[in-house]
Amino acid sequence: MNLFADSRLQYTVNCSILFTDIPLLDRPQRARDAGFDAVEFWWPFSNPVPSDADVSAFVSSIRDAGVQLTGLNFAAGDMPAGDRGILSDPAQVQTFRDNIDVTVGIGEQLGTRAFNALYGNRIGGVDPLDQDEVAIENLAAAGKAAAKIGAVVLIEPVSGAPAYPLKSAAGAVATIRRVAREQDVHNLRLLADLYHLAVNGDDVPAALEAHHDLIGHVQIADSPGRGEPGTGSLDLGGQLAGLAARGYDGYVGLEYKATREDTFDWIDRGRSAGSTPGLEQALSTGTTTK
Repeated sequence: MNLFADSRLQYTVNCSILFTDIPLLDRPQRARDAGFDAVEFWWPFSNPVPSDADVSAFVSSIRDAGVQLTGLNFAAGDMPAGDRGILSDPAQVQTFRDNIDVTVGIGEQLGTRAFNALYGNRIGGVDPLDQDEVAIENLAAAGKAAAKIGAVVLIEPVSGAPAYPLKSAAGAVATIRRVAREQDVHNLRLLADLYHLAVNGDDVPAALEAHHDLIGHVQIADSPGRGEPGTGSLDLGGQLAGLAARGYDGYVGLEYKATREDTFDWIDRGRSAGSTPGLEQALSTGTTTK
């Protein structure tokens, strides 16, 4: 039995967590060579406002590979050091606003329609209520900028970061609704990362059912380990099937850590060369009864 059975969903490869053995600008072509025509990235630069030359090189790497950039994160600080966003930091308001212009500008060039805004960790010595006020205002600014090119801003619950305040789908949705209520900005959406939700203890099927109308993007990895589907115990196929049944027809981001040389061997090798594999072409996960 194949739980990955709905051809409306397509994969996009997260090139910030996959293909890390090669330079970042070579990864879109690697994804294309692997048979995908869509990629996504975390913030791909070392600072929130990169040089024009660096932006041009990134844009060219996407165009030259012939892939679609489906998603891009706003600058999130020093993620290897533990940062998970800057938008709720009162000391970095201008930095985030400047980054909005760059991020949405890249999206405008490449037809990107989803931007992930990591909320940011709680900061010692700063009132959480003050951080939340800053976050709401920054998210509204990001939403307004994204709306000009027909895009959405994604809010993501994250695991593995104890100081990150948004850990559940309900928490992210509460933020989305607050921005809509207080700022009259209505293009914020939930990024449903099935791995993060499960690791944080969310009832994933219930959360997807409750908030399916606000889901703007989906990402997957298995748990434990954050590896390929089938390396852990999550019912990713069943959850994706449920999403499809409720009308989700967007991309599914492959945001997992490669555990073997052929990290896509869980996908049917019979897919057409150069096409994005649909869910009907994927092999069963390790939780499927054969």
